[in-house]
Amino acid sequence: MPNEQTIRRFYDAFARLDADTMASCYAPDASFDDEAFSLRGAREVGAMWKMLCVGTQAKGAAVWKLSYRDVRADATSGQAHWDAHYLFSATGRIVDNAIDSRFTFTSDGLIATQRDSFDFWRWSRQALGTPGLLLGWSQMLKKKVRATAAANLAAFLARTP
Repeated sequence: MPNEQTIRRFYDAFARLDADTMASCYAPDASFDDEAFSLRGAREVGAMWKMLCVGTQAKGAAVWKLSYRDVRADATSGQAHWDAHYLFSATGRIVDNAIDSRFTFTSDGLIATQRDSFDFWRWSRQALGTPGLLLGWSQMLKKKVRATAAANLAAFLARTP
């Protein structure tokens, strides 16, 4: 299936921290949502991946590891599970995050929508330490993480042509 190939191409590129190839997997009007980001348009989505890949290459390439499995797709939708081992640059803490992705595709095999889900409290305990342990279940911390992620992406986009 072409859509399964798109998913595999995407995660193979992510494992190599190849943000340009990742971005090429998205339709121009694609959307992406997860616990930290809610993005519209290939420019925003691609910039998020570029920001994350560049950050990992700069700080944390030695510990970076991505694996994926359970890739399934049909003519319109797909899914995959992926595991990321990385250094969270804001705190310098190691994170092992397990993510489930759901996709929809355009008729030409590009990602139209991607929704990633993971256990935010588990992630926040690893990434943020004590604040994540104490507040990772709260909407307040989720909002703070989303606001920080949005500000970081806006600053990255302002520096990127």
